[in-house]
Amino acid sequence: MKDLINFFNQVGKLKDMPRRGWVINDIKNPESIADHIFRASLMAWILGSKQKLNIERVLKTALIHDICEVYAGDTTPYDSILPKDAKKRKELMKTWPRLSEKERTRLKEKKYKKEKASLEKIIKDLPRELSSEIRHLWLDYEKGLTKEGRFFKQADRLENFLQAMEYHKKYKNPPKGPWWEWAREFFDDPVSLEFVDEIAKKFHP
Repeated sequence: MKDLINFFNQVGKLKDMPRRGWVINDIKNPESIADHIFRASLMAWILGSKQKLNIERVLKTALIHDICEVYAGDTTPYDSILPKDAKKRKELMKTWPRLSEKERTRLKEKKYKKEKASLEKIIKDLPRELSSEIRHLWLDYEKGLTKEGRFFKQADRLENFLQAMEYHKKYKNPPKGPWWEWAREFFDDPVSLEFVDEIAKKFHP
């Protein structure tokens, strides 16, 4: 029980960690990583129920997919090119970052190694069966090894996308253009595409 309490104590820190994407967009009182996990889990359950998926696996993936950020921190596609000057940063947010394939691969590998190390630190004292399950679920999310892992990757991004539209409606920030450019390229799951269409009707007429 002591090791479980330590685990819960570590992941509880996510409740006080703001999502970096909103921080660099100067959003007031941005959601925490735990806030994101909550709604992403709810969306994954409900939207996943429309498909032939193992919902228990989807939900477990949703609950653990970002716990590595306790130590690895949150990252965005902008981090490697983010200017220190606030005015330049604001201008950059109006575009979607277009990095070379080599640079994207380098950053992806760096992020993966950092997050994997963080995950191992968090789960190292858990019972072997539990730590193994969490590890395999996280790897599935990262690499899309199962249909459940691939589906949740889209559900995760759907929550992020919806939050961006909600913030824009409230604060006129972040800029909507880059998000729609990204959405057209990223989503391919039928349920996700239907959801995006509805978001378009509500936030992007």
